[in-house]
Amino acid sequence: MPGTRAAGNPPTCRPHRPPLFTAAYAVLGLTAAMDLKSGYPFWAIRNGLAAPLPRLQADLDCDVAVVGGGITGALIADELAAHGHAVAVLERRDIGWGSTSASTALLQYEIDTHLVDLARRHGEADAALAYTACVGAIEWLRERAAGLGGVSFAACSSLYYASRRRDVRGMREEFAARRRHGIEVEWWTPEDIEAGYGFRAPAALMSRQAAQVDPYRMAQRLLRRLHGNGAAVHDHEDVVELHAGARRAVLHTASGYRVRAGHVVLACGYESQRWLHRPVARNRSSYAFVSDPLPAGMLGALAGSLVWETARPYLYLRTTPDRRLLAGGEDDALDLPARRDARVPAKARKLAKRVERLFPWLALRPAFAWGGTFAETRDGLPWFGAHPQWGPRVLFAMAYGGNGITYSALGAQLLRATVERRRHPLKQLFSFAREA
Repeated sequence: MPGTRAAGNPPTCRPHRPPLFTAAYAVLGLTAAMDLKSGYPFWAIRNGLAAPLPRLQADLDCDVAVVGGGITGALIADELAAHGHAVAVLERRDIGWGSTSASTALLQYEIDTHLVDLARRHGEADAALAYTACVGAIEWLRERAAGLGGVSFAACSSLYYASRRRDVRGMREEFAARRRHGIEVEWWTPEDIEAGYGFRAPAALMSRQAAQVDPYRMAQRLLRRLHGNGAAVHDHEDVVELHAGARRAVLHTASGYRVRAGHVVLACGYESQRWLHRPVARNRSSYAFVSDPLPAGMLGALAGSLVWETARPYLYLRTTPDRRLLAGGEDDALDLPARRDARVPAKARKLAKRVERLFPWLALRPAFAWGGTFAETRDGLPWFGAHPQWGPRVLFAMAYGGNGITYSALGAQLLRATVERRRHPLKQLFSFAREA
């Protein structure tokens, strides 16, 4: 039975022998790929384009077809294949070349929506469940990265500082709520912040459960391992139609082949909303840059930390394995690709100036700068599972928000439980039902 096989080589998809099939839901033809990024994303420059994978040569029949070859699709496909499901992965670009190549890959349990605000919206039990699950997701990601090598996974701390004095009261409430639910977090005074990082802020929350990774290389390594073990992983395969029936779903590709599956997982990142009649998240543009490599010792505590602030949109910082400082933020309210393209240099300079106000001794020059599409939901939580428009055979994986990779780790486990008809504690909270 699916889900009972031990981890190891995934079962291969079988050539498709077309049975009688009746479509029960709508068919959607996709248009051209979205323009998801601008400028020179660091991970794409650092790693370069990987060799293409083989194109489809025949129709396929599999347990689960994953549409999307970014980090979200890679984590989901890997989790399913490791537990005995025959998986096919279809990516319209090169593997990882969409939003994954532009991700800044801060791995945090801290959701953009505070625990106390999430509790007011969904109840304290569900809010605490979301936060504590994200804590566990960091360790889950560490275990997956350990078997890959070369993905630059590193545990680090997370300093969340008050941008303004008036934010301190809310931070105290947030600190108490996290501690109440067993999350390890420290309260830092202005003196603690200055002693630890060299700048002053009214207060901060220090968490030790965070990490960072090279998301582009991790997606590549996961999917190429699957391909090497016999799974059907194909890039440059655009899905143009989806038929969902009561028992199966069928994908039609632009190359003229069909993939028939027990479930389809739409892990297309921000393009996933094209499969829905109404948007479920708001797209905006966000920007980032990395500096030239900095001398050893100049980064100080930044070398092992994520740093971000209470202001929205927020400035955030991390480092890379070769001692570059990565800074991001300066979000636009709308995602307009042409405007985003033009704004990248100016946004990078503005980000650099904001960083230098905190750390005057860092003489920063943006070496690579980029912008990209960023989406967020009203409550800061992701969407995982079936949508009423498509029925139970089509599952969405929308890991939107500032900690999208952490959400993807949870979604991989949640969607596997869904495919295997098992209960999962986050299924209702992360479902489309919460907005009904």
